Amino acid sequence: SILRRTALSLLKNEPTAKVGIKNKRLMAGWNEDYLAKVLFK
Repeated sequence: SILRRTALSLLKNEPTAKVGIKNKRLMAGWNEDYLAKVLFK
């Protein structure tokens, strides 16, 4: 539960993509560069 909330928080605070949380999760799953940007910002 804590990991899920942390992941959602990171996605909410990621400003480069102006899309919803659902689409940001999909982008992070498809694109490793975007995932790294979200995690290690």
